[in-house]
Amino acid sequence: MKNLDSNVVLAQALPAPDIDYGVLSPMLIVFGVAVVGVIVEAFAPARARYVSHLVLAFAGLIAALVAVILLAGTETTTAAGAVVIDGPALYLQGAILVVSILAVALIAERGVEGARTTVDAAAALDTAGAAVGTGSTRTRTDAFAPQAAAVPGSAAEREATDAGITRTEVFPLALFAVGGMMLFPASDDLLTMFIALEVLSLPLYLLCGLSRRRRLLSQEAALKYFLLGAFSSAFFLYGVALLYGYAGTISLAGIADTVESGGGSDITALIGVGLLSVGLLFKIGAVPFHSWTPDVYQGAPTAVTAFMAAATKIAAFGALLRVLYVAVPGLSDEWRPILWAVAIATMLVGAVLAVTQTDVKRMLAYSAISHTGFVLTGVVAANEQGISSTLFYLVVYGIGTIGVFAVVTLIRDPDGEAWDLSRWEGVGRRSPVLGGIFALFLLSMAGIPLTGGFIAKLSVFSAAISGGAVPLVIVGVVASAIAAYFYVRVIVLMFFRDPPSDAPAIVLPSVLTTVTIAVTAVITLLLGIVPQPLLDLAGQAAVFLS
Repeated sequence: MKNLDSNVVLAQALPAPDIDYGVLSPMLIVFGVAVVGVIVEAFAPARARYVSHLVLAFAGLIAALVAVILLAGTETTTAAGAVVIDGPALYLQGAILVVSILAVALIAERGVEGARTTVDAAAALDTAGAAVGTGSTRTRTDAFAPQAAAVPGSAAEREATDAGITRTEVFPLALFAVGGMMLFPASDDLLTMFIALEVLSLPLYLLCGLSRRRRLLSQEAALKYFLLGAFSSAFFLYGVALLYGYAGTISLAGIADTVESGGGSDITALIGVGLLSVGLLFKIGAVPFHSWTPDVYQGAPTAVTAFMAAATKIAAFGALLRVLYVAVPGLSDEWRPILWAVAIATMLVGAVLAVTQTDVKRMLAYSAISHTGFVLTGVVAANEQGISSTLFYLVVYGIGTIGVFAVVTLIRDPDGEAWDLSRWEGVGRRSPVLGGIFALFLLSMAGIPLTGGFIAKLSVFSAAISGGAVPLVIVGVVASAIAAYFYVRVIVLMFFRDPPSDAPAIVLPSVLTTVTIAVTAVITLLLGIVPQPLLDLAGQAAVFLS
C-alpha cells in the first residue's frame, strides 16, 4: 500500500510530457514505416517482400518530406524540451530525406549486380534500349548477401544464391537509420542526442556487413565500424556526464545559461565538450578520428556507402552545429582554435592521402575526409553566415556523393565492381555520357566553377574570412589544389587513355538507378548555375531556437 501511495505521489510530481505529434510527424512517419517493414519482413510471402518494401520505403520517405515542407517556419520545442523543431532542424531533416530517397533507389537496384554484358559506350546511356550484344544476361540479384550469417562461399550461401533469395531487411534497417539521423540534429538535450546517435549507428553497422561480393572485406569493415563507433560513443557519453556535472542539466539551453553565468568550472565544461566532440567528429570522419572511413567505404555495399557518406554526414554536422552554437557559444574562444587545428589536419590529410590511392572507393573516402575539413571551415566561422554556408555545402556534397557512388556501381569486373583505377581507363571513350556525368561529379567535388561544389566552397571560405579565419582559408585553397589533381587524374584516365584489352563491363542500370544518376547530375549542375534559391533557404534556416 505504501508503494502504491509513493507511485501516486511520484506520478503527480512528474506529469506526462506535452508531446506535439504534429511537429514530430516527419520522424514518426519514418519510424512507423520502418516498424511496418519489420512486420512485412517477418510475415509477408518472400515473393512479395521486395515490392512491398519498395512501396513502403518510398511512400514513407516522400510523406515525411512533405510533412517537413508543411512545417516550414515552425519554431517550437516538444517532448518535455527533448526535441526542437526550428529552421536548421527542418532544413537538415529535409536534406536527409532527399538524399535518403536517392540512396534507397540505389539500394533497391536488382539488375546491375547480375549483369555480365559489356556494352558499347555510345549505346550504354545514350539510348533507352536494353543491353546490346548477343548472349547478354541480366539476373535478378542485388548487391546484398542472400544469407548474411552464412560463411562467405559456403554451400548454404550458394544454395541461397541459386534460389534467388534477396535480403529485403535492408529497407527497414535503412529507414531506422534515417529516423535516427532526423532526430540527431533536432535533439535539444544531450541524452536524446545520444539515443539518436545509437539509433542511426546500429543499423549502419549491420548494413556495412551485408555485401554480396568480397564478403570478408565487408564483414571486416562492419566489425571495424562497430568497434570504433562503440568506442566513440563511450567518449560521447562520458562528455555528457561531465557536462551534466558542470551544469546540473542535460538541456542544451540550460548548459548555455550556466556557461553564460559562469556558474561552474570552465575546465570541466571544456573537457566535457571535448569528449562530446569526439563522438561527433568520428561520425563526420574528421582527423584524427577518420581511420574507419576508407575501410568502411571500401567494404560496405556501394549503395550503403553512398547512403552513409551523404546522410550521416548531414546529420552529424547538424548535431555538431547545435552543440557548438546552442549549448556552448559562450566557450567559442576556447573551441574555435581546436576546430581550426582539426579542420586544417582534415583537409590536408584527406587530400594528400587521396593522391596515393589506386582504389576508387578508397580515393572517394579520403575525398570525403577532405570535404569534412572544408565544411568545418564554415563551422569555425562562428557566425550566421557560417551556419548558412555549412547547410548549403552539406546539401551539395550529399547530392553529389549519391551520384558519384551510383556511377561506381555500373563499372564491373566478373568478380564485382571495378575498384582499381587502372580499370577505369577508357571508360569515357566507351561511354561518353557516363564518363561525362562522372567527370561532372568529380569537377564539382574539386570546386570547379559552374558546379555546385564551387559555390559551396566559395560560401564556406567567405564565411571563414568574415569570421577572421583567413589562414584557414589559405590552407583550404591549397588542399583544394591538391584535391583537384586526383580528381583530374581520374578524368584523364577515362578520356585520354585507351581501354585495356579485358575492359570491365559498363552495364545498364535499372530505371531507379538511372533516375538517381540523372537527378543528382542535374541538381549538381543547377546549383552551380542558379544557387541563389538554396542559398536563400539556407540563410533563412540559419537561426537556432535556443
